[in-house]
Amino acid sequence: MIVQACINGARPIGYHPRLPLTTEAMVRDSMACLDAGAAELHIHPRGLDGRESLASVDALIAAVRNSCPGTFVGVSTGAWIEADEALTRRYISSWRMLPDYASVNLSERDSPAILSLLGNMGVGVEAGLATIEDARRFVGLPDCHHVMRILIEIGEQDLGAADRACDGIIQVLQAAAVARPILLHGVDSTVWHFVKRARERRWSTRVGLEDGCLCVTGEFAEGNAGLVADAVTIFRENVHR
Repeated sequence: MIVQACINGARPIGYHPRLPLTTEAMVRDSMACLDAGAAELHIHPRGLDGRESLASVDALIAAVRNSCPGTFVGVSTGAWIEADEALTRRYISSWRMLPDYASVNLSERDSPAILSLLGNMGVGVEAGLATIEDARRFVGLPDCHHVMRILIEIGEQDLGAADRACDGIIQVLQAAAVARPILLHGVDSTVWHFVKRARERRWSTRVGLEDGCLCVTGEFAEGNAGLVADAVTIFRENVHR
């Protein structure tokens, strides 16, 4: 049960004044998040133009490993990054500095092939399930029992609908007897709701500018480290109750 720092995601330039878009900024934020209590990192590498790039994974992983040795580091494989299935596979296959894990969104058409490719490369898979339909697709895959972790990522902003989506995903996993570690997180208005729910269920969670820019108090966050510190406080407070 951990707090993962998701420091940038697909957020655009201008989303937050301290959104890390260069390798140097990502390394700096990674170190600050670890100091604030994050157990691992989830990063979307960017090219020199600030855009997401799977071709930039080697440089990012090398830099983070140099500054944060021993830290678990993951990246995204989102189909939108390259917007080309063949190119996405080619870039992933060309990685030489392997991340510890990579997130695969089951809503994407090529996700089964990406999941298999990563497994053959020895990269852990974080299977991203945003809907009940994603969960049904996932449990139908031969590798569903062997992924590193299941990432339940709820984008729905209505709390009632978001909770129902989460509950439905869990029901599908349980019915298929898929018992893997779970990391639960929300987006924007549901970030802290799901941090607290994850703690109640003894699941992992994540926070960072990828998911939202407001502290648990509702105030605008100074940056990723503050968001991590809030989540870590929630986890630790409940431990001692």
